[in-house]
Amino acid sequence: MTGGAGFIGANFVLDWLQGTDEPVLNLDKLTYAGNLENLASLEGDARHVFVQGDICDRALVEGLLRQYRPRAIVHFAAESHVDRSIHGPGEFIRTNVEGTFTLLEAARVYWSGLEGAERAAFRFHHVSTDEVYGSLAPGAAPFTESHPYEPNSPYSASKAASDHLVRAWHHTYGLPVLTSNCSNNYGPYHFPEKLIPLVIVNALSGKPLPIYGDGQQVRDWLYVGDHCAAIRRILEAGRLGETYNVGGWNEMTNLEIVHQVCALLDELRPRADGVPYARQMTFVADRPGHDRRYAIDARKIERELGWRPAETFASGIRKTVQWYLEHPDWVARVQSGAYRDWLQTHYAQR
Repeated sequence: MTGGAGFIGANFVLDWLQGTDEPVLNLDKLTYAGNLENLASLEGDARHVFVQGDICDRALVEGLLRQYRPRAIVHFAAESHVDRSIHGPGEFIRTNVEGTFTLLEAARVYWSGLEGAERAAFRFHHVSTDEVYGSLAPGAAPFTESHPYEPNSPYSASKAASDHLVRAWHHTYGLPVLTSNCSNNYGPYHFPEKLIPLVIVNALSGKPLPIYGDGQQVRDWLYVGDHCAAIRRILEAGRLGETYNVGGWNEMTNLEIVHQVCALLDELRPRADGVPYARQMTFVADRPGHDRRYAIDARKIERELGWRPAETFASGIRKTVQWYLEHPDWVARVQSGAYRDWLQTHYAQR
């Protein structure tokens, strides 16, 4: 696995080892969003082997493949925050494009040297995003796997490029690849720069809850545990070279999300003064090129592989808010000085 100390990656490692004894080799660079504390429950567990390293380091990747001989690569590692990509796109090109290229080449060499059942069983699963498809008009049909790519941010453009590389390595070299494009994930261990954890953390700290523009941007929301289950199923039975869209069937505006989170906090951890958390909402200038709507049509994965999300948004968001309320020490430790400085720089002029 790459990026297994990040939000989705760490949840996948924990989910995988909860259901099987098959070991995981976890390669993560441990940038600001990579956090080994996410995996603290696995300390001393021989099934989890962690290596700190860069997916752009070809020699490292090839050495790990030779040493551990994995039956699959699940590629989570990515720079993933749109706002950060606007401020500094270079790192997104390096990690998401060059890093994926490096992994694909190392995987191709490794796979080419396998024989028999090992060669037949090998898979390269690339985890991507619905943002590669661009923005949907109100009322337009949700994204299907055949929707044209129209990325609008440096982040989504870099992920679109990586998707194309994965497809090309399958068609040119025969590398046995699988790709999944997911909608907005939420759940435990989510770094507090994204909407839901930012709202929870800021609300509890008495800080403003920043909402871009009019707050009417629409996203489909997927509980991270459901995403993990979908990846397991795709690895198990997905058709080689295919793309599967993974969504939660939960289209909601950002403003609706903030109101729901505030209502849960009012119920579970009311303010001492009795004032609703929604009073902390603040509308700020919209981000450049902000996509208006994403929506995932997840019928293909249900039809072919029998996967549907188990969580409704109501059940998933309650679990998420409760997790943050129960883990204040985790929140405090991930909010480093560098993170606070970045938030101040990003929102100060809005």
